[in-house]
Amino acid sequence: MKRILLLVGLVFSISQAYSQGCIAVRHMACASGRVNNGTSTMLDGQWQFTTGYRYLHSYKHFVGTEEQTHRVKEGTDVRNWSHSFDFGLSYAVNDRLNIAINMPYNDNSRSSLYEHYGNSVEANPERKRFFTYSRGIGDLRLTSTYWVLDPNTHVKGNFAVGLGVKAPTGDANVQGDFYKLDKNKKEYILSKAVDQSIQLGDSGWGASIEIQGYQSVFKNATVYYNGFYLFSPKGVNEQTGLSVPDQFAGRLGMNYNILPKKGVALSLGGRVEGLPAIDAIGSSEGSRRPGYIVSIEPGVVWMNSRHTVAVSTPYAIVRNRIKSWSDRQDPAGLRHGDAAFADYFVSATYSYRF
Repeated sequence: MKRILLLVGLVFSISQAYSQGCIAVRHMACASGRVNNGTSTMLDGQWQFTTGYRYLHSYKHFVGTEEQTHRVKEGTDVRNWSHSFDFGLSYAVNDRLNIAINMPYNDNSRSSLYEHYGNSVEANPERKRFFTYSRGIGDLRLTSTYWVLDPNTHVKGNFAVGLGVKAPTGDANVQGDFYKLDKNKKEYILSKAVDQSIQLGDSGWGASIEIQGYQSVFKNATVYYNGFYLFSPKGVNEQTGLSVPDQFAGRLGMNYNILPKKGVALSLGGRVEGLPAIDAIGSSEGSRRPGYIVSIEPGVVWMNSRHTVAVSTPYAIVRNRIKSWSDRQDPAGLRHGDAAFADYFVSATYSYRF
């Protein structure tokens, strides 16, 4: 039983922080009501508080899967730093059905040349960089999850399906100061919306479908998996002209309990996350940087009767900035925008059951 409990802790405690630099997938932590310690399911009326932290630094530019190495060499790369926190509360209606609410808080900074003086040596001979910022709450998420098999009789393997709603509580029109030069090389400041990658929200309501589960394969080893797809029917944020895109993510891996009696387990798996060029519902117009990231994800989890601590560090092995809807409108087929990605990000989660 302890083997299964540790696996559950790893699957449902690790924050699902879906964002990689300029591919603007919102930070959406997993606030599943599924408990990760004590017993394999929450008891009727039990609660769980979860908080998570995620850090990333993106700066490597890609067009398709090809890295644009000259951007770093020339100093024209766009650099994003993101510190994200999430706070979730879960409630067990019974041992199979639970509901959860999650609220993220993000602190982002972005440094570039092109948004200010410009990338060219003629326009910006001193290669001056300037920053824009955003900080505040993101888009709230409410999720209901149901375990398909009876947890009391299927302790070695089970899976859950879920439905969720994303509310547009994050500011989708964060303004920043952009430093410009007029024709006489005199500096002035233009206030406008910051880049989509550091906006706190996207202005649209969304609906998600989710799946998560685990299966014991041999002694002390269990396979885990989870994923979601977020449908965003709204086409464009009228204030900024930015697209309101769908989002997706998935994870698959294996957990091994190295110290079962002490509640310590390691994991290794893969994950994919990103946003499509064409949405499943509604318009795909507006400005967006679609693409996806495939990562190797090592992790570690520690748990006891009430507390769980989990840490993972996904490292990107494939980064692909695919053509957007607007790119595809080029009759010559030559237009293909770029995006900056991180090499890795760090995710840490703590949860407490009461």
